[in-house]
Amino acid sequence: MAIRKSTTKAPQTAGLKQILKKCSSFGRKSWNGSSNEEDKRLPQDVPRGHFAVYVGENRSRYIVPISWLGHPQFQCLLQRAEEEYGFSHDMGITIPCEEVVFRSLITSLVC
Repeated sequence: MAIRKSTTKAPQTAGLKQILKKCSSFGRKSWNGSSNEEDKRLPQDVPRGHFAVYVGENRSRYIVPISWLGHPQFQCLLQRAEEEYGFSHDMGITIPCEEVVFRSLITSLVC
């Protein structure tokens, strides 16, 4: 008898949508210089298709591509961030790991 694994895509998808809405320039609608209240809250130095995360004791800021949201190791970090800090604070996504570990991870994702 085979055992089927249940998928947990729905909670992950909801979390990813929340991340994108809060921290990314992905949802910007005004490309032509017009602005609205939502655009004013988005970081202006984050390129389209990227979002900012804060890592380590000093909360160093890293700009990462949205495509990394699908990577299992990055999803693990996001789950830890949600458990430790939640996503409802104003600073953005804070990753609870040392900068050295995070840099090692992003090096493996880029290669």
